[in-house]
Amino acid sequence: MDAFTPITPARITTSVWQLPFPVGHVYAIALPDDGYALVDTGLPGSAPAILDALARIGGRPERLRQIVLTHSHLDHMGSAADLVAATGARVLAGALDAPYIRGTAPEPVPAFTATERTLYEGIMADLAAAGVPPLRPTAVDVELHDGDTLDGWPEPVRVLHVPGHTPGAIALHLPGSRLLFPGDVIGTGPDGGHAVLGPGNVEREAAIAAFRRLAALDDVDTVCVAHGEPIRTGAREVLAAARPEEDWL
Repeated sequence: MDAFTPITPARITTSVWQLPFPVGHVYAIALPDDGYALVDTGLPGSAPAILDALARIGGRPERLRQIVLTHSHLDHMGSAADLVAATGARVLAGALDAPYIRGTAPEPVPAFTATERTLYEGIMADLAAAGVPPLRPTAVDVELHDGDTLDGWPEPVRVLHVPGHTPGAIALHLPGSRLLFPGDVIGTGPDGGHAVLGPGNVEREAAIAAFRRLAALDDVDTVCVAHGEPIRTGAREVLAAARPEEDWL
């Protein structure tokens, strides 16, 4: 894997950008104090590309204030340790995933369906061939729980505990902007017009329930997924049409 491959940020709203990666998109948020927050950090080795993308939208490394990890998987927490070392940003994550992110407890193994296992093994083989660096744990400064509100963002941000993909997976809901960061509870196809359950869950039925909880939110127009294209229009209709119970079987 190249140490640095530039990426082009894609603007979602006046304060939110998608940093698109082949595996695991990252989202950058402009904060009112001229700082920035990130939702997830991509694979290990992604930090140089993330910092370059931040510079393209006006952010210097010292202005990265927060890193919010939706869960503990390789493609979401992968570059958190490097980004903290480079910027001093604080890490926030779901309380039940914090031990896995810190490296103090082994991460639970997903209960793969046959289809999911084939997908997973193919992805891991590709990452190994690309030379993705080993995962490094990182400290978690703030453990988040259902109903918490994030400080310092342009508007109130609701933390939703959505277990199933991992025990401590979280989603972020911005009702004012009608925006949702679902982590891996929800994925989409290449056009963002078809939503699916994220594969590789530790507890499939809980993940389906989490999907349905997010799909039932009234004030969501845009869904910033980590895999696939963001849902930019008609989010409620797209989510209502999904059949997570039937995905990946």
